[in-house]
Amino acid sequence: MDQQRILDLKRFYAAIARLQAMNGGVRTLATSSGRHSWPRRGVYFFIEDGEVRSDTGEGPRVVRVGTHALKTDSGTSLWTRLSQHRGQLKSGGGNHRGSIFRLIVGSSLMARDGHICRTWGMGNTANSEIRAGEIALEQAVSRVIGAMPFVWIAIDDEPGTDSQRGYIERNAIALLSNFGKEPLDAPSPGWLGHSCKGGRIRSSGERIRQSGLWNSNHVDEEYDAEFLGSLEQLILAMEQAS
Repeated sequence: MDQQRILDLKRFYAAIARLQAMNGGVRTLATSSGRHSWPRRGVYFFIEDGEVRSDTGEGPRVVRVGTHALKTDSGTSLWTRLSQHRGQLKSGGGNHRGSIFRLIVGSSLMARDGHICRTWGMGNTANSEIRAGEIALEQAVSRVIGAMPFVWIAIDDEPGTDSQRGYIERNAIALLSNFGKEPLDAPSPGWLGHSCKGGRIRSSGERIRQSGLWNSNHVDEEYDAEFLGSLEQLILAMEQAS
């Protein structure tokens, strides 16, 4: 087994545990709203019930890493991005065309549970009639994502591809990913992601299944272990400020 990657994963999960303690535990999107205190920008880490670490210690494994506002001049906040993944509390629906996370979870539910939604992932917009036909699957997606616990780290840097948020995101994904590697902390046999077909981007299905993550970007990249030091320094600064 890759002993260095095991050590780096243990170090990563120790950082996640510090974030969890500092944030007062994990939250779920089903119980979160914009009224909570959120940093303007940051990186988020989702875990999933039933998905546990098997090679790097005890506890749940991270199944998705994400951030926002990587394009120059983007004004998207952390909560705005999280709310796009959550969907609408009142109706239970959502907009999978505005969230790749929702798109791939819906694709997986269709493959596993037999949901039929012929317009899923088609086009960048949809009229009210099409949206009405998608509501049942959107609601199912909201239930799955809304139940996933998550933690976040505040990184209030400027939007751009060279942002520290992007650096942390892509290296965390590359470290966690099992794509093209000997699996570490492999997903459980019942993990929903095994059924992912990728939606409109078919190649992403294989990347999700092989990586064991609800991510398709960066899963085939090498990670820079130096990002762990940056992550730890950011957490230390948050701890000292609290």
